[in-house]
Amino acid sequence: MHLATYIVRIYRSKKGKPRGIVGVIEQIGVKGRKAFTDCDELWETLSSSKKIRLINKEKKTNFIKQKTNLRSK
Repeated sequence: MHLATYIVRIYRSKKGKPRGIVGVIEQIGVKGRKAFTDCDELWETLSSSKKIRLINKEKKTNFIKQKTNLRSK
């Protein structure tokens, strides 16, 4: 299992509203940043990146299987 590493920068939070945060998140080894404006968006970004990695891993596995099948013919 691959664990991703992130940098989360919180630029501001609303006093009295712990869920009211604003910032950006970066995944180590991946270009780009994603902004978030509350805890829900932060969580969505973290959880969706895991789904994307799983989908990419599945695509890579299928590609290798197809390539192997072509070689065996």
